[in-house]
Amino acid sequence: MIIDLPSTTTSQVNKKLVELRETGGAVALGRVLTLVVVTGDGTEVEKAIQAANDASREHPCRVIVVASGARQAAPRLDAQIRIGGDAGASEVIVLRLYGPLADEGAGSVVPLLLPDAPVVAWWPTNAPEVPSKDPIGALSHRRITDAANEADPIASLQNRLQSYADGDTDLAWTRLTSWRAMLAAAMDLPPHEPVTAATVTGAADSPSTDLLAGWLASYLEVPVRRVDHPRGPGIVSAVLERPSGNVEIVRPDGKVGTLTQPGQPDRRVSLQRREVRDCLVEELRRLDPDEIYEVTLGGLDKIVRDEPEQPEDES
Repeated sequence: MIIDLPSTTTSQVNKKLVELRETGGAVALGRVLTLVVVTGDGTEVEKAIQAANDASREHPCRVIVVASGARQAAPRLDAQIRIGGDAGASEVIVLRLYGPLADEGAGSVVPLLLPDAPVVAWWPTNAPEVPSKDPIGALSHRRITDAANEADPIASLQNRLQSYADGDTDLAWTRLTSWRAMLAAAMDLPPHEPVTAATVTGAADSPSTDLLAGWLASYLEVPVRRVDHPRGPGIVSAVLERPSGNVEIVRPDGKVGTLTQPGQPDRRVSLQRREVRDCLVEELRRLDPDEIYEVTLGGLDKIVRDEPEQPEDES
């Protein structure tokens, strides 16, 4: 069910929510958190809502979407309440703000927050320069950004390093979970030798490739090269050098990788690029600071950047 409330106020939205709960019991109160999605009033709104709906099936929550519209328009708040089949396991409140109200998202959100429930802010596209100092970010226990959807992903990632505060995380980091697990598992197998160097190759604009290199540089404390690949997509390969032979994971197509290590047959491993909804579900499982992400950001300054690999001559 979708209920439109054009030219309304947050008090009227709250009143409508109470009315729905009293008359039909359609809006449940058993929510574990409030997820605030901050985006522009464009095509990205529906994509963000769909991802939030999918995540809410594991983490029942109230989803508040703050969509900023044209700042040249007259001040207006258009709201929409989605419940039932249109809202996953949550209720979704969409606030479209126009004119001077477009910069007052925090003031519109506060009256709609669930009492005594943690708040998570998510910027699917353009995040503020310092998320923790943004008015909505300051209300939140966790702040989720996505450097991959920024105009300059690598520069945005460097900005995350400068602006990091406890509670910050980025979906470019969450996309690495499978890669990190695979590399750690490979290192648990014999021969148990120290890694002497590492190389991570990926698309030039892949922030996940930088983060994987930063993670290895921080925790292995060895030289790590970051090599640009002309074709991508995302991370293409990771190589850990050891005296008896290298541990290599190569994923040329963004779907299936090949794990090669000494004394073991080559293995094909699933490394499908993760959907936004899956990354969001993972991030909503924790509300404490991600210390490993913080250390990894610090490792970005330790990696050595090489020239792009040239495609083979096919003539």
